[in-house]
Formats: sequence, C-alpha cells, structure tokens
Amino acid sequence: MEFSHVPVLLNEAIDALAIKPDGTYVDLTLGRAGHSVEIAKRLDSGRLICFDRDAEAIEAAEPKLAVFGDRVTLVKSDFREVARRLVELGIERVDGILMDLGVSSPQIDDEERGFSYMGAAPLDMRMDRQSPLTAWHIVNEWEYGDIKRILYEYGEERYAPQIAAKIVDNRPIDTTDRLVEIIKSAMPAKALREKQHPAKRSFQAIRIAVNDELGALKDALDASERLLLPGGRLVVITFHSLEDRMVKNFLNEKAKGCICPPDFPVCVCGKKPSFKQVFRKALEPSGDEIESNPRSRSAKLRVGEKI
Repeated sequence: MEFSHVPVLLNEAIDALAIKPDGTYVDLTLGRAGHSVEIAKRLDSGRLICFDRDAEAIEAAEPKLAVFGDRVTLVKSDFREVARRLVELGIERVDGILMDLGVSSPQIDDEERGFSYMGAAPLDMRMDRQSPLTAWHIVNEWEYGDIKRILYEYGEERYAPQIAAKIVDNRPIDTTDRLVEIIKSAMPAKALREKQHPAKRSFQAIRIAVNDELGALKDALDASERLLLPGGRLVVITFHSLEDRMVKNFLNEKAKGCICPPDFPVCVCGKKPSFKQVFRKALEPSGDEIESNPRSRSAKLRVGEKI
C-alpha cells in the first residue's frame, strides 16, 4: 500500500544542519526519506547514514535514495545504537545529526500497525515489528500500577487511575477500537467534549512504552555529544512536550557547562560547555505549513552546535 508523508519543518531543518558538501551526516529517523533526500542532494564527496528500526521504512526509502549511490547508507537499527553502528561503518565523528521524532504518517495511516485511535486494528504499535513487546502485552498483561504510571508519565493523562482501572477490569482487550471505548467509558462527560480526542494521550503513552521512545532519545542525545565534530549541528524535531522538554533540558545543561552549586564562589567541577544553542527558542511551523499539513501543528525544532 502506498502512503504519503510530508516532512515537517523541512527547510528549517535542512538550513539548521548547515550542510557541507564534503561532510558526514546522520539522519536517525529515516521515515519516508523526505529529509534524507534533501540532505543527500547537498552532498558532493560527503556521506549520509540513515537509520530506522522500521523495515518497511527502509524498504520504501531505498529506491528514493538509490540515485545517490554510495553517498547514502541505510541502517536498520534503533537509533540508540548509533555510536556502535557508525563504528562498524568506520565512522567516528560526524558533522550533523538529525532526529525527526514521533510516528510517521505511513505508520499512523496503516491501520494494521495499531497506532491510530481512529479505526479498528490489532493492538500493536511497534515501530520495529521484530520487537517482542506490543501494545497488547501492555494492555492485557501489565499491572494496574504500571499502566497508571505510563498514562501519567508518558501521556500526561489526568484520568490515568480511572482509565487504568477500566483497562484491567475489561480484559482481554484485542483491538484499538475496543480500547478507545474503554478509555472513553472511564472519563467524565466534560472530557469527552474536549477538542482533543479522548484516547489521544493514552495511545501516546502506550506507544512510547512499547517502543521505549524516551529511553532511546536519551541515549541518542548522549551519543550526539560524543559523535559531533566541533561546529557540527544537532537538529531535533519533536511532537509532544515530553520529547521537547528532554531535548530542551539536554541542550540547556550542555550549554551551561558548570554543575557546581550556585553558592560556590568559583567553579571546582571544571565542566565546560559542549554545545551552544543556535536559536534562543524552538522553531515552530508557519501558519501555511500547519494549514497544508495539520499533523505539523505540535512540532518544535531545536538546534545545538557542538563546541
């Protein structure tokens, strides 16, 4: 099945990478190759390494990138493994790293993947279909307390206790539409009248847990500090507050350097800044982009330059 995917903040991300024709760049979230194609177009003797843990994304992107020959290398891998996989390719340092986080449009639109709360599908939500943990396992096998925790932490769902209790009481739950019904039944009428779909936060939480998205992001951010050459750029596009907060805090911490208590008269830790922030605030999509691609509405782009 063919799916369309519009890359979000495409021009802003490409400009932020400050691509050098002979540089080495990493796209940690290949998806349908929208950003990767534009990076590869700007390379001469340079190289682009593209990561994705979704085999279908690799397969779909391959013909689009084949025209660039050996300038582009595709790697099926969780991006938390970026440092190790680059060493296997003989690469130690790079000039730029791009992360476009979240679920791609083809993954959402393919109902069989179970990411969407708008249809009826098996409870899956795996970005890597070879991974053993699915949404079904979380919904049907996890304890009440663990489900409540991820709804709170990953979905920021204020009705987490009620929803978790309803899930446990209504097992087995096999499909996305049945899960949506149960989520709705746990929420007060006023919550069902909100503009946002009542299941959105819960589905986000379960998806993040299935794919350990925040753990992978932390590992990738830490790896970027070691991998980037001086002057190299880290460009991250996020789609929800948890991701954005993690990226923002990472860049703030690395730009600050010193971690001594504020009442110390002089620095004794010796920690120096490793990044500087290119933009004071996150970049957001223009009104025109949001109108043409509503899924870009929550996107934020942050950029750090390695010192």
